Parts: sequence; C-alpha cells; structure tokens
Amino acid sequence: MKQDTRSEQEKAEGMDRIARTIFAPIYPVLAEYFFEHFGRRDGVCIDLGSGPGHLAIAVATASEMEVWSLDISASAQAIAENNIQEAGLEGRVRTVPGNVAALPFPDASADLVVSRGSVFFWEDLPAALREAARVLKNGGMAIIGGGFGNAELNGRIVPEMIRRNPDWGEFNRKNISSETMERFREALSGVEGVEGDVVRDESGLWIVMRKGASA
Repeated sequence: MKQDTRSEQEKAEGMDRIARTIFAPIYPVLAEYFFEHFGRRDGVCIDLGSGPGHLAIAVATASEMEVWSLDISASAQAIAENNIQEAGLEGRVRTVPGNVAALPFPDASADLVVSRGSVFFWEDLPAALREAARVLKNGGMAIIGGGFGNAELNGRIVPEMIRRNPDWGEFNRKNISSETMERFREALSGVEGVEGDVVRDESGLWIVMRKGASA
C-alpha cells in the first residue's frame, strides 16, 4: 500500500469509521470464534492493538469477561473510551496505553489474549508473542492474527474494501500469504512455555498459543 501520511488522529478516526460500517459484522462473529476455541466466557481478556475498541466491546458483550483494551495510540484510546461508554460497558472494558512488545501487565494475569488486524503492523513480532505468553495464566489462550470471521463475510468485505481502495487488495493478500504464515511460525518458535500453532481457516489467519493446564 502507499505510505499513509495521515495524522494519528485521522488514522484513528478512519479505523473507527470502517469498524462502525463495513467491518461492523465481524466483531461479534470473531468473539464467538474465540470463545469456541477457548471454551470459556469468564476471566480476564486483553485485546492487543485494540484501536477504537470494537473487538474488546464485542468480547465483553458476549461474555462475563473483564476486558483490557490496549493500544499505543492515544487518539485511538480516546475514541475507544467513547465507544465503551456508548456501549454501557465502562465497568468491564477499560483502556490501557501500551506497546505490545512490553505489556504493562503482571505475569499470569490474563485468561485470554486476542488481537485482530494489529499484528501485521507490529515491529517486533517475536517480542510481542513472548509478552502475550508471559501474561497468560496456566490454562490461558492467545489468538492473534487477522480475518473477517467466516467465508460469507470475507466474500462480502474484501471486494468492498478493494472497491474503496484498490491498493488494499495487495495488502490483504500479503497478510494471509504463505510468507506471512512462515513469518508467524518463525516468531512462534521462539516462545517458551506454550503449545503453539499457526492456523488458517475461513475465519482468518491466527497464531494460537495455549499455556500450562490446557497445553
């Protein structure tokens, strides 16, 4: 894709517009995908690179989980706070500023770690995966990657995104390519204390890690 010259605020507002419109159906579907694989709907969840907070909100809406919405962008965090308030979830979804490669959480503090779309922009993927593994409790699970939830949504959203921005098609193709899968596997190979895999299915492409009791 061409270099994005927008300001941080403009990028955050653009993400929120897309999340509220064309991407809106994917978040509840992905939340259910995560719960199906995790097997629970309680505990603490961290959404890494949460942006305007729509996935974090979907996870909280469909569960009893306490959710931390982490992002490095102050502009995205401000929008997320408004979205959380709009959803009436101030008590269960909280924003926290932070870098995925140095998470501001103690060891063994999360039951579920999720992330959708952000991973393709992480500068140090191996460090981020080690951090995600570090904060997982025994029996915890991380699902980190990207996708649109199912084949029907993928078939609807991808053409529309390409229609809006033809350059986006190459960006999306690269994200789900065999080369990206290999990069994910290489980064995962350096993470200790978890059972990990890279999974590509109709929901998307995911790095999956299970720790301790569930491994």
